Amino acid sequence: MIRRIVHIDKEKCNGCGACARACHEGAIGMVNGKATLLRDDYCDGMGDCLPECPAGAISFEEREAAPYDERAVLAAKKAKMSAPNGCPGTMARDMRKSVSPAAPSETPVSQLANWPVQIRLAPLAAPYFNGADVLIAADCTAYAYANAHREFMAGRVTLIGCPKLDAVDYADKLTEIFRRNEIESVAVLRMQVPCCGGIVSAVTRAIASCGKDIALEVHTVSPEGGLLN
Repeated sequence: MIRRIVHIDKEKCNGCGACARACHEGAIGMVNGKATLLRDDYCDGMGDCLPECPAGAISFEEREAAPYDERAVLAAKKAKMSAPNGCPGTMARDMRKSVSPAAPSETPVSQLANWPVQIRLAPLAAPYFNGADVLIAADCTAYAYANAHREFMAGRVTLIGCPKLDAVDYADKLTEIFRRNEIESVAVLRMQVPCCGGIVSAVTRAIASCGKDIALEVHTVSPEGGLLN
């Protein structure tokens, strides 16, 4: 449908984040230091963000766009309520262009391609999810398995969590992430301890509930640091 929707001039944007804070629907987020329209159907076209931009980078245009989805906006707000608010460290960042695999003889290079990485803090939709292979890892795996970066994180978007420490079921949030983004595959990296079964269960249920056929593989690390499969 043709409707009024926000337009962001990336050349003018100074990365202050005022528009993202003013957008009550969560349609605007910060990606690579620039304001970005994350989802057409989150933008109601009312313009709360417009007067907040000091750089004049925000305007509105009439174009083909998905209709405003109030139900999806309310669901996203509900999910966000469970995460800490107001922390600049939770701002979504795509770092895939700034990392590169290191040769064995070189100083190891971080293969982290996105931020934040905690499942509870991850956005429900972000550009770096689309077309991505995703790694969902138990917190402890990066410490137990020395080659986690090169072998599992390289080339993947990484999310981490611990169902025992967080005391939450990740399935609902992962379902929304899988449903809203075009994810190619999911790899789970877990520890060989019973509580890590919770993260495998959550991912399995999320894939079953999202309505998409997403390839899944599961790898297990022993407490001694060995890769079992």
